[in-house]
Amino acid sequence: MKILLINGPNMQLLGKREPEIYGKLTLEKLEADLKETAAALGVELVCCQSNHEGNIVDKIGAAPQEGIDAIIINPAAYTHTSIAIHDALKGVSLPAVEVHISNIGAREGFRHASLTAPACTGIIAGLGVDGYEWALRSLVKLNEKATK
Repeated sequence: MKILLINGPNMQLLGKREPEIYGKLTLEKLEADLKETAAALGVELVCCQSNHEGNIVDKIGAAPQEGIDAIIINPAAYTHTSIAIHDALKGVSLPAVEVHISNIGAREGFRHASLTAPACTGIIAGLGVDGYEWALRSLVKLNEKATK
C-alpha cells in the first residue's frame, strides 16, 4: 500500500508558527516519524507540502497514476475555501482522511466549515499531530478490510 500525505499552506512553519496551537514538532520530524510508523505497518508514505492550491490539486490528480492507494490531507487554510481540492479528491475516488492539528470547530467561526471534508472518507481534528498517525492507521485498516 502506498499513501500520499499532503500538507497545505504554511505547514512548513510547523513548530514555529503558533506553537500553543500547533505544537513544537517540525514538519520534517512529523514526516520522518510517520514514515517510520508507515514502514512498521508495511506501507509506503510519500510526503509533500505546498503553499499553492494548484500544486495540491495536481498532486491529488496524479495520485492514481503514481500508484497511490489512499491520501492523508491537511489542506490547512484551503480547507475553508477550496472547491478545487474538494473536486480533485472526489475525482480520484481514493480513500482520504482530512487531518487538522487543532479542533477547527472550536476556533474562529470562519474555520468551522470544511469544503474539503465532504470529499473525504473521514476527518480527524483536535488531536494534535497524533491525528496524522490515526489517519495513517485508519487508512491501513480500511485497505485491509477492502482486500479481504
